[in-house]
Amino acid sequence: MIEVLVVDDDTGVARVNAAYVGKVPGFHVAGVAHGAAEALRQVERLPRLDLILLDHHLPDGTGLEVVREIRGRGRQTDVIMVTAARDVTTVQAAMRQGALQYLVKPFSFAGLRGKLEAYAELRRTLDSRVEAEQADVDRIFGALSAPSEPGLPKGHSPTTAELVRQSLMSAEGPLSALEIAERTGVSRQTAQRYLKLLERTGRARLTLKYGDAGRPEHRYVWATRA
Repeated sequence: MIEVLVVDDDTGVARVNAAYVGKVPGFHVAGVAHGAAEALRQVERLPRLDLILLDHHLPDGTGLEVVREIRGRGRQTDVIMVTAARDVTTVQAAMRQGALQYLVKPFSFAGLRGKLEAYAELRRTLDSRVEAEQADVDRIFGALSAPSEPGLPKGHSPTTAELVRQSLMSAEGPLSALEIAERTGVSRQTAQRYLKLLERTGRARLTLKYGDAGRPEHRYVWATRA
């Protein structure tokens, strides 16, 4: 079993992430922490720890500070950043400090499962090698590439799809592409593209709002609420 520490300042999110981990065969939640100091204590306390799912924004520090401290103590525990921090500076710093993967919130179970399965494949590949030829090296680095979320056409982002989906699911009524764009931070054209995808796959339904003149406004509602 791959032993995992889940670190997130939000207790509800930590609980959900831990539940997600528990659903993936071969993974076991060894502990949960909600702050930097608590995470470091768990790292020292746990007799075995293979992987940390690490949030960046913590009440008493940052995830990157936790990684630096862990490395300073000589621990080589693997890290996957699981965070809403999406600025390039943080992403680059995480990569340079040895984070194997970077998963941007919000995400679906399928998104996290893909990262975990890619990590498990990486471990299997490394465990089966003592020395590596170029083909072996390519295979090792290729194992880090999690597959795209199932059901998304080429060129669609699982993160953006999840943002749009969550906005629709939490809405009290139908939303337009412009309203989705304002809620998620994507462009109106991008919002429209993902809304049409959700409609084609039956997860959202199109409604029309007629005004005094002109074309009716296209509005979308999550299918279970239509």
